[in-house]
Amino acid sequence: MPELFVSGLSHKTAPIALREQLAVEEDKLREILVDVHGAGVLSEVVILSTCNRVEVYGVADVPGEARALAFRRLGQHRGLDLSQVEPLLYTKSGAEAIHHCFRVAASLDSMLLGEPQILGQVKDAFALAQHCQAVGPLLHHLWTQAFAVAKKVRTETELARHAVSVSYAAVELARKIFGTLEGKAVLLIGAGKMGELAAKQLVDQGAFPVYVTNRTWARAQEMARALSGTAVPFDAWAETLATMDIVITSTGATEPIVRRADVERCLQGRRSRPLFFIDIGVPRDVEPGVNELEAVFCYDIDDLRQVVESNLRERLREAQKAEALVEREVVKFTARAQDLEVVPTIVSLRERLEAIRRGEVEKAYGVLPNADAQTRRAIEAMSQAIVNKILHTPTVKLRELSRGGHVRSWTEMVHELFGLGGRGEEK
Repeated sequence: MPELFVSGLSHKTAPIALREQLAVEEDKLREILVDVHGAGVLSEVVILSTCNRVEVYGVADVPGEARALAFRRLGQHRGLDLSQVEPLLYTKSGAEAIHHCFRVAASLDSMLLGEPQILGQVKDAFALAQHCQAVGPLLHHLWTQAFAVAKKVRTETELARHAVSVSYAAVELARKIFGTLEGKAVLLIGAGKMGELAAKQLVDQGAFPVYVTNRTWARAQEMARALSGTAVPFDAWAETLATMDIVITSTGATEPIVRRADVERCLQGRRSRPLFFIDIGVPRDVEPGVNELEAVFCYDIDDLRQVVESNLRERLREAQKAEALVEREVVKFTARAQDLEVVPTIVSLRERLEAIRRGEVEKAYGVLPNADAQTRRAIEAMSQAIVNKILHTPTVKLRELSRGGHVRSWTEMVHELFGLGGRGEEK
């Protein structure tokens, strides 16, 4: 009987040099899906291809053969031989495959625990496989449930609610100080990458307007355009402090450029409105004394890293809750899937008995040509009741046995005993 499996490699098992060779763009992936599914080895298949993982989720009679076919085809477009990939592959089947699928969708297997991008990526992979008509009932059921589990993890745990990057931590601290970031003016001093990321995060949370200053004027203009902001000459940024709410510094200067005296001057007339400095520079860009001023808050890179480390610990605690949730959902899904596995046998058995019933009823009508409508109804009701009573015990038993993991041997026996699956009917 066909078996559910997942096979692949990820950031945990393979270096980026290999992962990037296997990663494929959507058009090529569509072509590979059609080829792999059309080969007849996999009755169902979904291929997930991201920068951190390449995985094949399939239903096949011989998973090993299916795995080899899929990864041979994935490697061909970059000239990779299967022998280069196979030693790094992991393969899981049955309940282990279900568990892995749910963990991937819920970002419990991600490089960054709790990151939100993976759910969108698996949804895209599933949609593409559907478009290629490579998804059947089992993978449809699996992925639909995986999306529901991922949603449960996000709503019932706080796995993704703790910032674990410096830029996110900066935004989290700013939100704690201001309550809301809507309409908060931002000044970005310097063109460092982390500073830019923090500014983008603030803008995404509604901060506006944004001003950018840098020693290189062209770079200030370039970043201002990227942030939909305004460039400010480097020798004039201090004049804008009075109207700012948040200042991000990342200049690479060898000594502080934001002096206590500059900040003291700008505080006049602010009426205790908070001024928040995010100093990502190493060495620091903001003079230590600035943090001593009333209504001024200054966090340097070490402060932000402490927030990140604390949040990482929180995520790990929440991950334990999420893992327990996933385990429960796997048990539920496995029970339902096992029930579904016996359904075709139960349906075939009912059809077989119903065919026998109809044949015997027709014989009865043949020897009772003058039977009235009432008699015919009684014969129909009696024969149907007999079929239902015969079916009751094997139906219950098959469902019970499916949950005990013995379903295949018993369904095969039922098929053999009752001549199901294409064998001729008794006359």
